[in-house]
Amino acid sequence: MTHTFVGIDPGKRGAVAYLLPSGVVEIFDFPTLAVRKGSGRREYDAAAMVTLLERAHAVEMRVCIERVHSMPEQGVASTFSFGQGYGIWLGILAALRISYQAVTPQAWKKLLMAGAPKEKSASVLAAGQIFPRAVDLLRGPRGATLDGRADALLLAEYARRTWGAG
Repeated sequence: MTHTFVGIDPGKRGAVAYLLPSGVVEIFDFPTLAVRKGSGRREYDAAAMVTLLERAHAVEMRVCIERVHSMPEQGVASTFSFGQGYGIWLGILAALRISYQAVTPQAWKKLLMAGAPKEKSASVLAAGQIFPRAVDLLRGPRGATLDGRADALLLAEYARRTWGAG
């Protein structure tokens, strides 16, 4: 592997995953800021998001971001927030002049999770099978598995397998 492949799951509970040329896997949760102390509401920390990509920008990167859209069962506020995160990431990629591919969940799951159940936990299982040494990276500080981390890692793998394939 001569490139660093990067996967971005743009939700507020999403993550950025790196597949480094050395084979090392790194995963970072999205940086957020508390809106108001004690409210539990959080906003994207755009400056820290830039730092996540700048730190690896010196190397040749191939970035894959999940193309998001509204869902019928989503509320207006959550749809706006989800789209906001996606837009911030696209702006950061453009400002840093990083080329990327935006891929639908259906496309990357078809390649990497064919026949898997539709539950969010399925991506954690798939990522663990493809990257058994990275299973611990899919867990949060309290030990719970985080599907945003798994999705980001699978998006990086999607980039690795498909970049330049069409």
